[in-house]
Amino acid sequence: MEVKDTYNTIESTSEEILHKEKNSKFFGSAHPIQSEDDVKSIIDNLRNKHPHAGHFCYAYQIGTDTLSYRANDDGEPSNSAGMPIYGQIQSFALTNTLVVVARIFGGVKLGVGGLISAYKTTAQLTLESCEIIEKTIDIHYQILFDYKNMNKVMRVIKEKKLEMVNQEMEINEETGLPLGKIEIKARKKNAEMIFDIFNSIFEIDIKIKE
Repeated sequence: MEVKDTYNTIESTSEEILHKEKNSKFFGSAHPIQSEDDVKSIIDNLRNKHPHAGHFCYAYQIGTDTLSYRANDDGEPSNSAGMPIYGQIQSFALTNTLVVVARIFGGVKLGVGGLISAYKTTAQLTLESCEIIEKTIDIHYQILFDYKNMNKVMRVIKEKKLEMVNQEMEINEETGLPLGKIEIKARKKNAEMIFDIFNSIFEIDIKIKE
């Protein structure tokens, strides 16, 4: 069974989309995020940008192997805003993505059905404007080796077309000799094979980088 090691997300923050419904204005934007910690600053920026908006409703999904999500109605009737937005993130099969819809009330109540439709439509139009990209799920490894074994390590990196994330040299306190430390990343479906190759080479240590 082949390991699934790709996911879809958005390339960059979207242009803002304006959707109007019975004088209410709905401003939608989509943002690539890596963790829940990214959300607050994005919403704070949008609050500054739209000081007259009464609601900043949003949903996001993060993760690759294990997905987590949140939907926030920000004062709108329960499940009338956050979940319709989240439904569009699911519909586009995206992760590591936040969609925010800021609403400026136009004086005419839309009712729960009208709100659901407006938030869903705004989220859909916003995501349709995004460039959606496929990314690989990568495992990061740290390789430790004495400097004399540098060529062995580099040969595997070159042969397997691995990407080096970081490379540094330090002095081995026990031997006083240079010690190499390289962080690489491998696609999840190849990760076990890559680990086994380095693990089998004498005097080279490899471990998953947390």
